[in-house]
Amino acid sequence: MPASTPRVAMISGASRGIGAAIRDRLAASGWQLSLGMRKPVDAGDALVHAYDTAAEDAEAAWVDATVARFGRIDAIICNAGVLVGKSVVEVRDAEMEEMLAVNLRAPQRLARAAWPHLAKTGQGRVVIISSLSGIRVASADSGAYAMTKHAVTALAHGLRHAGWDQGIRATAICPGYVATDMGKSAASDTVDPSIMTQPADIAQTVQFALDLPNTASVAEIAVNWQAEGRL
Repeated sequence: MPASTPRVAMISGASRGIGAAIRDRLAASGWQLSLGMRKPVDAGDALVHAYDTAAEDAEAAWVDATVARFGRIDAIICNAGVLVGKSVVEVRDAEMEEMLAVNLRAPQRLARAAWPHLAKTGQGRVVIISSLSGIRVASADSGAYAMTKHAVTALAHGLRHAGWDQGIRATAICPGYVATDMGKSAASDTVDPSIMTQPADIAQTVQFALDLPNTASVAEIAVNWQAEGRL
C-alpha cells in the first residue's frame, strides 16, 4: 500500500471514558478507526462493530470486519475493562471469572486474531490499558482487580517478545485514578475529579506509544495523578 495510506487502529471500549478520548485523538490525527462496543453508537466515518468480550469468537469476527473494510490493521488498543473492588479473600469465583474474561482473555484473543495483519505492516502496535494495579497492590480492596491487571501487564510483555522479530511492539499503559465513571467510583469521595488524570491524558500517552519507532520500544508507561511513594 502507498505510504500515504492512513493507519488503521482497532479500539475496544471506545464508546466513553478513556476509549472515547483515544478514539477522538486518533481520529483527529488521521487514523482510520474500527471501534468495538457492546452497545454500538454512531461514530462518524469509523467502523463500529458489536463486540462482546464474553463471546470466544468475537475478536476474530471483529478483525475480519476490520480487514474487509480497511484492508489492513496497524494497531490494536485494548481498553475495555471491568473492576470488582474486593480483596483476594472476598472475591467470588464468578466475579473473578468476569474480570479475567474482560481484562485478560479478550485482549489476548484480539492480539492473536490481529497478529498476521500487525506483522504484515512491519510496524504493528499493541497498546493495552492496564493500571497502576498492574504493577503494585495499593490496598486490600484492590487485590482481586490487581491480580487481573498484573496478568494484563505480563500479557503486554509477552506480546512484545513474541512479535519482536516481526516489528510488532507492545506497551502496557498503567494509569492510576482517571476521571471516568469507573475511576471516580473507585476513588475516595474526598478526591476531586479535576485533579485526577484525565482521559485525554491517557489518549495522548497512547498516541505517544503508537508513534514510537521500532528502535524505541517501551514496555510499560505508568501514569499517576499524585506522587505515590510505592511506585
